[in-house]
Amino acid sequence: MTGLITDSIQKSSRRGYVSIEDNVILAEFMHDYANEKIGLAVCGEFDEQDKFIYEYYYPYIVPSQISTEEDITIERHAAQYSYAGICNENRVGVSLIFYLQNIIPYIKYENEDHFPVRGTTLSLSALSIKGQIMMPIAKTEQQIEVAKKKTSYRNKLIDNARRGDEAAIESLTLDDMDIYTTLSRKIRKQDVYSLVDTYFMPYGVECDHYSVLGEIVKVDKTENYLTKEVIHIMRINCNGLEFDLCINDADLLGEPAVGRRFKGNIWMQGYINFPGTN
Repeated sequence: MTGLITDSIQKSSRRGYVSIEDNVILAEFMHDYANEKIGLAVCGEFDEQDKFIYEYYYPYIVPSQISTEEDITIERHAAQYSYAGICNENRVGVSLIFYLQNIIPYIKYENEDHFPVRGTTLSLSALSIKGQIMMPIAKTEQQIEVAKKKTSYRNKLIDNARRGDEAAIESLTLDDMDIYTTLSRKIRKQDVYSLVDTYFMPYGVECDHYSVLGEIVKVDKTENYLTKEVIHIMRINCNGLEFDLCINDADLLGEPAVGRRFKGNIWMQGYINFPGTN
């Protein structure tokens, strides 16, 4: 692992520096190992002799598209100079927590006292070490349109409920009771995955880990330059929220294809798109 960290620093594809308290320089080195978007990031500080001392590292996949425009809150982790982001995204029904990828630009904005920044968007990606491919639920075009309208209406109710609308809260409560009753009746004779199209829910003790079931809207295959292992990159639509997902072929059961579903456990990462930056 030491050799991999050294190579990622010396052969870094991207790097960033920023001054933090006590004139300490924080640095991040990112080296791509597949598809110019999947790699290893090494973070640490420069000491008084300008020697880089790494503190931690993490694998990443750079997201390709904007996932949400909802407001974002950032909190620093207690143990190290890394950050977690929180986004109240109605489409997944939970407070979406992710590991922040672009910490250097964030700290620069923080140092220059530019917050709150208006017009930011969030691009999401995820890594998985265990997943499987499932066939889609058969639906007609009419059923798909009806489902979209119901989802859109429910998202508006959730948004109104968060603002304190009592009528929206009551309507959501009644809808949840109806859904529970319907599922309880059907689950006796049908498989749960023929009833539940997608889901997004917390998994394990880590706050940015989730168990998901979502539709594959785009799929690509690449190779790790170093290990020569096959990697699948999928664009997943989960309850209307889209994000890029990366998984090793050896950790995936089944053959991914557009229209099929991915089920697995993921580590969610996020990249904040600040105005005027790529």
